[in-house]
Amino acid sequence: MSSEASRSGAIARVCGYFDDGTFEKELAHRVTFRTESQRPEGLPELHRYIKEEMIPAFESMGFKIRVYENPFEGCGPFLLAERHEDDALPTVLGYGHGDVIQGLDDLWTEGKGPWVTARDGDRIYGRGTADNKGQHTINMAAMRAVLEERGSLGFNAKALIEMGEENGSKGLREIISEHKDDFAADVFIGSDGPRVKPEKPTITLGNRGSSNFDIVVKLREGGHHSGNWGGLLASPGTILSHALATIVDSNGVIQIEEWLPPQITNSVRMALSNIEIDGGPDAPEIDPNWGQPGMTPAEKVYAWNSFEILALKIGTPERPVNAIPGMARAHCQLRFVVGTDQEDILPALRRHLERNGFENVQVELPPAANAIRFAASRTDPDHPWVKWAIKSVEFSNGALPDVIPSMGGSIGNDMFTDILELPTVWIPHSYAACSQHAPNEHLLASVCRNGLEIMTGLYWDLGEGNTPGRS
Repeated sequence: MSSEASRSGAIARVCGYFDDGTFEKELAHRVTFRTESQRPEGLPELHRYIKEEMIPAFESMGFKIRVYENPFEGCGPFLLAERHEDDALPTVLGYGHGDVIQGLDDLWTEGKGPWVTARDGDRIYGRGTADNKGQHTINMAAMRAVLEERGSLGFNAKALIEMGEENGSKGLREIISEHKDDFAADVFIGSDGPRVKPEKPTITLGNRGSSNFDIVVKLREGGHHSGNWGGLLASPGTILSHALATIVDSNGVIQIEEWLPPQITNSVRMALSNIEIDGGPDAPEIDPNWGQPGMTPAEKVYAWNSFEILALKIGTPERPVNAIPGMARAHCQLRFVVGTDQEDILPALRRHLERNGFENVQVELPPAANAIRFAASRTDPDHPWVKWAIKSVEFSNGALPDVIPSMGGSIGNDMFTDILELPTVWIPHSYAACSQHAPNEHLLASVCRNGLEIMTGLYWDLGEGNTPGRS
């Protein structure tokens, strides 16, 4: 290491990389890969992104590469890049995913469509910019800046890039379980999801779980003329509506006791005490009376459970006819925090419906494409690695970051906390109104530059010898 190498020097390097346009050029190339993991025709692109983009990028930084084929047919591979410098140094496992949600090419109204990045003021449009190509591009560039400044990382680094997160992370649990030693580390530090506020760094310690299911009323085949049969045939839509109304009240408060988590712990409540949710200028306005009463908005989304009806169908809404349909279906979701019995979610729903006289209402798992299921997990806000990360981010940013125990969305965090038994620290580089699963997905350039600064500072600090458990 040069005697003049410094933390500020590494940060200056990464800021230069952003300011001269290299970051946007690198991201633009990665966005051109149409890595849609939910579409079978996207599979070759998933492999190509690993082979042509990720492997050369990591090898240029001195990483050795392992690629694991997915045990599920038709699903994308996994890459593990490793740079081992010394057995005495801490090992950090990082994460990113190179697959994206479907492009929805014909629905974009901003930028130049999903596969070409376009800058408009502070916004950088393109599919995967926010979720997750932009985020792992930031972390890889920050690590590269430390290497260039110090000549080494000063810690051992492992980086997992999966190519099926948007398809439910199929196969990842099996790969990690079978190759636990390959993924062993002292701490997990990754980036995905949004900040609480665009202008302020966030540290997230886990995720809410997610269980998707269908609630269905099937009474008969086909429709029957409402003039001839109205008043004689039971309406599946009416029955389904009443059944759904027993699950939450008119303000969205969950009515199934088994679906409620334990009371919020003091450490979680304290971590959320100063959190104000601000999704940015295009975010929807929060409905203050919706959800669990007596809770702050932050507690509702980061520390409590929520039930949503994501889709509802009876008959042919786009072409209604005067016929009583034979079936009605609602595609529903429960987002849940640690302490909720995941295995009892659907049995509890079945018991609830029967208690309320809805024996003819069925609970079904949806088709495989929509059968999303994630466990809830989190690291305690008082964990030493959490306190260390907060201090590092504060030093780079000049102010404390927001710290939330669980992101509102879901990801396979439990694979790291439960299988690998690692404390998990997520540092997201996007914001809530980024349209990540919709047309017009984008990153904010200002958040990218700030993310590059704080990640470069954090990677520098990891090599300074003062990490938890080490003198």
